[in-house]
Amino acid sequence: MKNSKVTSADVAELAGVSQSAVSRVFTPGASASKKTAIKVKEAAVRLGYRPNSIARAMVSGKSRMIGVVVAYLENQFYPEALERLSNCLQEKGYHVLIFMAGKDMQSIDGVIEEILDYQVDGIIAASVSMSSGLSERCRSAGVPMVLFNRSQDEPDMSAITSDNIEGGSKIAKFLINSGHRKIGYIAGWEGASTQRDREAGFISTLNEAGLTLHSRKVGNFVLEDSKEATRLMFSENPPEAVFVANDHMAFAVMDTLRYELGIKVPLDVSVVGYDDVPAASWSSYMLTTVRQPVNHMVQKTVDTLIEKIENPKATPKKIKIDGPLVLRNSAKLPKGYK
Repeated sequence: MKNSKVTSADVAELAGVSQSAVSRVFTPGASASKKTAIKVKEAAVRLGYRPNSIARAMVSGKSRMIGVVVAYLENQFYPEALERLSNCLQEKGYHVLIFMAGKDMQSIDGVIEEILDYQVDGIIAASVSMSSGLSERCRSAGVPMVLFNRSQDEPDMSAITSDNIEGGSKIAKFLINSGHRKIGYIAGWEGASTQRDREAGFISTLNEAGLTLHSRKVGNFVLEDSKEATRLMFSENPPEAVFVANDHMAFAVMDTLRYELGIKVPLDVSVVGYDDVPAASWSSYMLTTVRQPVNHMVQKTVDTLIEKIENPKATPKKIKIDGPLVLRNSAKLPKGYK
């Protein structure tokens, strides 16, 4: 019995095609007729042939691998986004490597350096930012990067986000129109562009209406920090309404208000979040929140990255996608609203 490893030449001989035809069939994006593809794949199955992705990458100069780096997965928004990013990239013929990083710049830079060692074709950084030095390192290596749900001022860095400033503004207008005047804010991690922009849009619209922020605490996008922020905010002179910088924290805020402090939502206080993760529609929360248009964000992220892979001279993009305010039962509605 023949024990040597099956090669593409063996598949070509059995299928009655050239070796280059076999290569085209197993190369994403390459052209091969439907008839040829069927013959080659049937031969490959009969012989137990598996294409060598590493060897193919050495020949083509492309690994067809994308590195995705994310800081944390506790927030429901990110597992959902990662699933959709992975599916979208796989539909385009790419494989996904997922790496975890801490929030601090040193940790993120170390992970990106590790990703570069895998000879990836591109990088998507979800929920993290990176140093200008490492951005230059990626450019020098010819590896494009796109930020997902984060942005930074560097002009050569592509970034895809929801319109966080507009989202914060929508929430402020809603709470004002609902008759609230003592309005609080529980911030996320202050190193995040999403936190900065949501608060900026929120505060600006309050100020335009002649209001100032009644109270502010920091939850850092962390459940326990959010609970403590709630205790402090409602210990004296509590607000009538509170905007929480994301849904993940808003759930902790609502649980603390209702089950620890005995404060009724929305009868005693209105609570609004940001993201519209699946749990926001659960009957236990029914959270009013701004929806991040994750499908649109994912598609734009993948399109932007692949464009840069195929055309390194493509202009970097800063894309902000508007999302709707989804009204549920955690906040009072404006008078006359149905």
